Amino acid sequence: MTDYGHDLTFGTFLTPTNADPQVPVSLAVLTEEAGLDLVTFQDHPYQPRFLDTWTLLTYVAARTTRVHLAGNVLNLPLRPPAVLARAVASLDLLSGGRAELGLGAGAFWDAMVGMGVPRLTPGQGVDALSEAIDVIRGLWDTSTRTPLRVGGSHHSVDGAKRGPAPAHDVGIWLGAYKPRMLRLTGAKADGWLPSEGYLQPGDLARGNRAVDAAAAEAGRDPREIRRLLNLTPGTGSLTGPPSAWVDALVSLALTDGVGTFILGTDDPSVIEAFGAEVAPAVREAVAAERASAGTATGPVRSAAALARRVEGIAYDDVPTGVDAVEPGDRRYSDVRSTYMRRGAPGLVLLPRTTSEVVDALAYARAQRGPLGVRSGGHGISGRSTNDGGVVLDVGRLSSVEVVDEATRRVRIGAGATWGSVAAAIARRGWAISSGDYGGVGVGGLATTGGIGLLGRLHGLTIDHVVAFEVVLADGSVHVVSADAEPELFWGLRGAGGNLGVVTSVDIEASEVPDVVFAQMVFDATDPGALVARWGALVQDAPRELTSFLHLSAGGRDRGPMAQAMTVWASADTEAAVAALEPLLEAGPVLDQRAQVTPYAGIIGPVSKHHDGGAPPVSRSGLLPRMSPDAGAALGSVLLSGEASLLQLRAVGGAVNDVPASATAYAHRAHEFSVTAFAGRVDRAGLDTVWDREAYPHMDGLYLSFETDPRPERLLDAFPPATLDRLRALKRTYDPDHVFDQNFPIDPSA
Repeated sequence: MTDYGHDLTFGTFLTPTNADPQVPVSLAVLTEEAGLDLVTFQDHPYQPRFLDTWTLLTYVAARTTRVHLAGNVLNLPLRPPAVLARAVASLDLLSGGRAELGLGAGAFWDAMVGMGVPRLTPGQGVDALSEAIDVIRGLWDTSTRTPLRVGGSHHSVDGAKRGPAPAHDVGIWLGAYKPRMLRLTGAKADGWLPSEGYLQPGDLARGNRAVDAAAAEAGRDPREIRRLLNLTPGTGSLTGPPSAWVDALVSLALTDGVGTFILGTDDPSVIEAFGAEVAPAVREAVAAERASAGTATGPVRSAAALARRVEGIAYDDVPTGVDAVEPGDRRYSDVRSTYMRRGAPGLVLLPRTTSEVVDALAYARAQRGPLGVRSGGHGISGRSTNDGGVVLDVGRLSSVEVVDEATRRVRIGAGATWGSVAAAIARRGWAISSGDYGGVGVGGLATTGGIGLLGRLHGLTIDHVVAFEVVLADGSVHVVSADAEPELFWGLRGAGGNLGVVTSVDIEASEVPDVVFAQMVFDATDPGALVARWGALVQDAPRELTSFLHLSAGGRDRGPMAQAMTVWASADTEAAVAALEPLLEAGPVLDQRAQVTPYAGIIGPVSKHHDGGAPPVSRSGLLPRMSPDAGAALGSVLLSGEASLLQLRAVGGAVNDVPASATAYAHRAHEFSVTAFAGRVDRAGLDTVWDREAYPHMDGLYLSFETDPRPERLLDAFPPATLDRLRALKRTYDPDHVFDQNFPIDPSA
């Protein structure tokens, strides 16, 4: 007896007839309505009576919301693997992780040759399929930027760019019967998908043994390979009415390890009975037998993946329902890193709801190593990942909901990105000042400050927050505001990373129908003079004008250059021109352009995938007011050879209107936030030149841009009175110092 412990799934195997194109579509929709899990279609591209299977799958994906979709099986000789890899990944992304890949080496060669495919022998067909799997897996692997090169005899790529990665671990299932195909299944595939009608008595057991042996030889656990079976009503195991099928399917699950039963029928009544009567009864009976036998169930990882687990993390104790990614998983490369830093966490937790965040946090507290909390992962400091610890990633809490039109109150999941928020509220003529890049996560920015391109007119992001939902260290869920736990509400606006896991933010948006967005490129050969002139103009400009200046040190083939990104926060082009033209006098202009656009046209939705790099080395400071001396000092930093990039962001105007004691972000008398980045991993050089040249002009810092670990930086981030209040909050809400990675405030200090 062989039971691999796979969760049982049930699906349909439909005929893609084109006589009435909507018939197979309606049967697919019925499959979902009947409570089944999977829709598959035959794939015979040479058959003119059939719809093209891939086109049909994409159409059905748009008509359904839950079922997974696959060809049964796709004809590889007529579908080049490099293109197929991108097609499957695209469908998986568009459908929310519902695409699977059934593959076959091809059987009807006369018809395929008629379509222009060179004929292969059976052995060549297996070789071609093996090469195709390498191409497909390689293109899905975005953990490296190295172009893919696979030098097969039948399928090869030479320098193909990788990606996109699918939304989930797409299963590659092979339709296999003969020994070489079975060995290939065990060595490289995720599933074995035969049809019962092509099997003789004992073939399932013999096939399982062959697949298992090949898996073991390849260093895999045989349970990694799902066993699927196409079944036809009225034959084999499905004789008699549907009510008589249950015992046979239970036996197939417990004796032959079948985990997925695919019903080959186009009869709606049989599909409905399969979902309503058969599947529930089989699940119940198999669950009872497994409980009695103590059968291990759930996901299975290879020996190689298990070897990458970190000692001190109880991987088998992850709370039920919380998605978790380990170092050996295919998705690990997508979640290990932040924008600037390549991390190596021992486990990444991906909760979908606030209750799952509670469970994930309780679990994480019991594990070894640091605990990182991540919303978007764009934070320059890189503190939302770690090495060897646990990362709690709230990226799936990404909803954007208008809860009050009159006050423009918007409830935003902490895992949303500001680009998606801007797009969601733009049609109402609303905007929220929120950084300068759409990939930044809501949770990090809305608990730190939020220096944005509308800031001089509308203030910081935190100045418009009216409530937080937050999970505290003890697992309790609080909704805090100016009226409910006001002291905690104060602390979350500026030091939220020290106090809990924010799951949603209520913010009152501003009315911002359209803005003027200008970009200017300057020769920065004399960066000190450029910075001083630009800063003097910006700090004295009308509040509608907010400008950010980015200066690069240049390299062998070019000198220093600067780019100013400037927003005039209205569509009044005459006023905009009058305010923008003086900025052209800041330095030698190399390029300029301006346009009227919604704010969402500047902060647009972008991909959130980060693959990091070396640990970032940066220094940050807040400049009370620009002066020639301050400009010269910053120019010296850029030209020192220790800084590769210098950034200045305007934080005057409305930011200064808020009293210093109103939020835990207390720096309310400054005109600019300044950040310098090193071009090397060693930070000693940048620290030396920053401390000597820039630091004397600064008063405080913006903590999301600072990576200096020296303890005195905490005093720069939080003035003494602010720090005293935050320590009191820590003693109340986080006495065990669970949240100790982001400018940690020790409650016992």
